[in-house]
Amino acid sequence: MKESENLMSETIKISAKPADCCGCDEYEVHENLLQIVNETLPDETTLYDLAELFKVFGDSTRIRILYVLFEAEVCVCDLASALNMNQSAISHQLRILKTNRLVKSRREGKSVFYSLADDHVRTILAQGEEHIKEI
Repeated sequence: MKESENLMSETIKISAKPADCCGCDEYEVHENLLQIVNETLPDETTLYDLAELFKVFGDSTRIRILYVLFEAEVCVCDLASALNMNQSAISHQLRILKTNRLVKSRREGKSVFYSLADDHVRTILAQGEEHIKEI
């Protein structure tokens, strides 16, 4: 017997079936599957932090900034020029990206230069782009 068949063999049958049930005649709870889920599901803090991180990717201006930073370390003036936006709007978005550890900055004299915080940022966007291009 396959492991998945074994996991599904232990079920609890309940006569009252919720309206959104999986289509079977009886409502079945697969206890072994639930145990695996409960053992592997990240804790609530991790899930919340992950959801917050992905919210940051929900703004196309921030995505555009990240794509510019794929190519070079730049200052706010360069970003504003490249994206045809004002410096204030760019600074606001950079603050959000920096708070969420997606970009880092370094000061050189009076100028502040921004770059990607690490290669994870590139990987996240590359996988997202690959996913939306699948047909």
